[in-house]
Amino acid sequence: MFSPKTIDFSKITTYSAAGRHNLVRIDNLRTPGAQEDKLFQSKEMDLLVEKLLEAHREGRAVTCFIGAHVIKCGLSRYLIRLMQEGYITHLASNGAGSIHDFELAYLGGTSEHVPTAIEDGSFGMWEETGAWMNEAIQLGAKKNYGYGESLAHYVEDHPERFPHREDCVFYQAFQLGVPMTYHVTMGTDIIHQHPSVDFEALGKTSGRDFSYFCHSILALGDNGVHLNIGSAVTGAEVFLKALSIARNQGVPTRHITTANFDIIPLGDYKAPIDQDKYEYYYRPRKNIINRPVSMGGVGLYICGNHEETIPTLYARLMEVTK
Repeated sequence: MFSPKTIDFSKITTYSAAGRHNLVRIDNLRTPGAQEDKLFQSKEMDLLVEKLLEAHREGRAVTCFIGAHVIKCGLSRYLIRLMQEGYITHLASNGAGSIHDFELAYLGGTSEHVPTAIEDGSFGMWEETGAWMNEAIQLGAKKNYGYGESLAHYVEDHPERFPHREDCVFYQAFQLGVPMTYHVTMGTDIIHQHPSVDFEALGKTSGRDFSYFCHSILALGDNGVHLNIGSAVTGAEVFLKALSIARNQGVPTRHITTANFDIIPLGDYKAPIDQDKYEYYYRPRKNIINRPVSMGGVGLYICGNHEETIPTLYARLMEVTK
């Protein structure tokens, strides 16, 4: 009879993050307005700005799913400002997005050097990150919080541990009343390597976040906007399932605007494509740009580096808002 074996996580060794070399730091985050922001131009960006301004004027929902790299590019302050100005009404990410944001808030830095850390098994084994995040998630699970809520409440309850919380995206979202949800795949995040991990708590809190996200997708109605910024798998898949739920419940979401931000050249991204082309397997092309607007609406691709596209989007919107 098959009898699967498990590993003893209590034997895992962790290390303090104090003194760790970080590739991304609070002191090199980009600040809106402090440098030339409008570096990127495209007709797709022009149309997206028009759609976002229209949504903003009419009080429509604007949902946004980001990959963790957006935080690693030093763009946290842009996300915070876009929420403050009402241009993001729900922000979502994967588990890695929560970790980089959390580390910046307590440590002032994130993103270790993986190629050397993986050689001795120290990669991801940072005591404070794993212990505090897992503690926050487990406490939140007991109170029926979502994953994002759990982290925000933990920061609120332990301000002395988070000297950089003013630049913490999930905490500032919490302060603004903007839902910030995290959609976790088991085994993908460094806090899943730690002795303190509780997979039931992870599943419960991230599952609740999916329900929050679905509610926000329902709120898109027929003229809302959804942005997918740098999430090539999780964001594309989560959005499509949430959109299916909205339509299953009879909510009109046929004339939405969707926009995917990435650096992969797709050519004519609206043309049919055969399965022998690699672009066919790029999930955002189908799940963000094409399928959601098959009955109406607009699907856009903003092809460029996040360091240029996000500041440009922010600057273009602020020109009109101010």
